Parts: sequence; C-alpha cells; structure tokens
Amino acid sequence: MTEPRVGRASGDSRVPEATVARLATYLRVLSILAERAVATVSSEELAVAAGVNSAKLRKDLSYLGSYGIRGVGYDVTTLTEQISRTLGLTVHRNVVLVGVGHLGEALAGYAGFASRGFRIAALVDADPQRVGRVVHGLPVRDAAELAELVAEHEITIAVLAVPGSAAQDVCDQLVGAGVTSILNFAPVVLAVPPHVDLRKVDLAAELQILSFHETRKAIERSTRVAQG
Repeated sequence: MTEPRVGRASGDSRVPEATVARLATYLRVLSILAERAVATVSSEELAVAAGVNSAKLRKDLSYLGSYGIRGVGYDVTTLTEQISRTLGLTVHRNVVLVGVGHLGEALAGYAGFASRGFRIAALVDADPQRVGRVVHGLPVRDAAELAELVAEHEITIAVLAVPGSAAQDVCDQLVGAGVTSILNFAPVVLAVPPHVDLRKVDLAAELQILSFHETRKAIERSTRVAQG
C-alpha cells in the first residue's frame, strides 16, 4: 500500500527498504502468535503467514543477525524484540495527525497505533468548524499552532490526511516545524528535502490494482468456460 520515497532508507541503512516493509508484516504475524501463546515458529510457517517465500524471509531476518535454530525455528519473543528494535519501536513515538475529516477522524481512533508504540499526541485542522471539537479524547487544534505542538510534544512523525490542494503547503509547514517523517494520505506527490522520509498511502490506487486483478480473473474464468 505504501511507496518508499527515493533517498535515504528508513531505520538501519544496511537493511533494504523492501525488507523494512516486510519486517513490519512479520511483526504483525508474531504479535498474533504471541497472543495465541505460541513459543516458537518455523521459517516456513512464518513465511506462509506473512505471504512470502521462506528463503526471502530467512534473508530478511539475517539482516537482524537472527538465523533461528535448525529443527526448532525462531523464538517468537526474541524475534519480536529484534524486529521491534530494528524498526525503532522500543520507544514510544508521538505523532501529529493533520486533517480531521472523515479519514482523519477514523485514523485518530485506530487502536493499532497505540498497540504498536505510536501515540497520537495532537490533532490539527485548518477548518474553524472542526477546531475545538474533541475527537477520540483529543481536542482539534488550529493549524496555526502546528509548530508549537510539534515542539511541545517533541514530535518527529506526522500523518497527513488533508485535501490534495493543501497537502504541499501543510507538508512544508511540518518540515519547517521539525518533522522528519511523514505518512501522506493525500492523493498527490509531495516534495520533501533529503533528510525527510515520506511514505504515501494511495487507497484509490490500491483499489485500481485490485480491479485489474478482478478483470484478469474474470477473463480467465471466461476462457475456461469457453474451452469447456
């Protein structure tokens, strides 16, 4: 769903960007296994659950210095800690969410952020009708207070859920305030300086990709029917 910005890789520069993305998936699977009180998992089991082949998984985990134990597999707790440390999740990070429309409000209420070490510390919007409202326990602050909020909460990560027409201007404000990582939900390509990491989530593009696959499957079904 996300696309890496060309430039400096997130996290440890020795870990490829594609591997970083898969580590997040492995961590989600490991969390589920931990909830089920599973102590160890084989590379094959973890790979199937994560949707990758086992050779790729073993290569990814080798960047962490984790090779598992032959005949036993990986210790779920240890591997979870290794991945969390590599992804920088051993400390809780404050996040500012800019844009509290329908999407922003839904994101503000997403419990998955907190469970993965991220705290929505501030909600910001430029619409006077939204400013002052309380959304999921947090007041919506005026966009004019953005720099102050970033400094107050020591925020380095922002989630951008504003209209495309306003996205670049808000992005520039965030960078000027000291934010160095941005998750962009706006349907535009943003320009950021080299020291800022930018991730883009384009929900419409993802649906278009699924539409392509549905069309292909429909053609394959028609072909099979025609062939009898």
